[in-house]
Amino acid sequence: MAKNSANGDHQTTTKPPPTPSPLRFSKFFQPNMRILVTGGAGFIGSHLVDKLMENEKNEVIVVDNFFTGSKDNLKKWIGHPRFELRRHDVTEPLLVEVDKIYHLACPASPIFYKYNAVKTIKTNVIGTLNMLGLAKRVGARILLTSTSEVYGDPLVHPQPESYWGNVNPIGVRSCYDEGKRVAETLMFDYHRQHGIEIRIARIFNTYGPRMNIDDGRVVSNFIAQSLRDEPLTVQAPGTQTRSFCYVSDMVDGLIRLMEGDNTGPINIGNPGEFTMIELAELVKELISPKVEIKMVENTPDDPRQRKPDITKAKELLGWEPKVKLRDGLPLMEEDFRLRLGVSKMI
Repeated sequence: MAKNSANGDHQTTTKPPPTPSPLRFSKFFQPNMRILVTGGAGFIGSHLVDKLMENEKNEVIVVDNFFTGSKDNLKKWIGHPRFELRRHDVTEPLLVEVDKIYHLACPASPIFYKYNAVKTIKTNVIGTLNMLGLAKRVGARILLTSTSEVYGDPLVHPQPESYWGNVNPIGVRSCYDEGKRVAETLMFDYHRQHGIEIRIARIFNTYGPRMNIDDGRVVSNFIAQSLRDEPLTVQAPGTQTRSFCYVSDMVDGLIRLMEGDNTGPINIGNPGEFTMIELAELVKELISPKVEIKMVENTPDDPRQRKPDITKAKELLGWEPKVKLRDGLPLMEEDFRLRLGVSKMI
């Protein structure tokens, strides 16, 4: 039985989990592990697929509606006998036979999740319900990628999993923040009521190759602007902080959580904290020393501070990030240069 984390001390279940596929109990031949990744054509999802496909005993099914994801991110796997890609929206039921579900499907950038706020809510709520229904039917373990946004504009710093958050329920970001909070609620209710094996990761800011170039998130904004010789636009006052985790570290944390014995929620992020001005100065130093830094108006409900307390990840998963921001940014720059067709000046 999975152990519960800080936020779930009273969330034990006496109901046994649904029985997995009879294939798991084969005496003479152990079949491949069938893994579903929703949102697997996206930024983090595609890197997760790369890692899962390295194991020859894994078969990976990706479903994605390609709202923010791209087939390009998965092109090296298309046609591989252990890989399958389906165009599918998780707000519609899905009938597949799988052993594990990584449920990542949801736009994560404010530009995209605000574009159709109702659809974002539906993805978080109906999409998660559909994936939990699938997990219940086939006896699969399911991991939800939740978000640091469940903490809102936090009054506690850094944020431990036991913190309930400070969220505006009727703001322009609420479709994402509250949608993920409801998704977590559904995960625990299915766990308690039906014995589903659940895992919840609260993901903090992540960066790396394959991020959407114009997705409005600060790291991709700064790198794209510096490569185009445009001013780096820092939202006022510039003292607000974020913590940035390189995507390979994030994927390692997600797989450790799925394979471990703890339901979560567990924070997965890099506790190194940077102000937006510091990040802009670092991008300027590493990529384009001549660009200007320009202050612009802030967006509503923008959190002032964001830094994970990763004590639980260290203790329960043996996980902590390895890639420093100074080392990760050039790897992302290289990817953006290729996609933008901007060669490096020598």
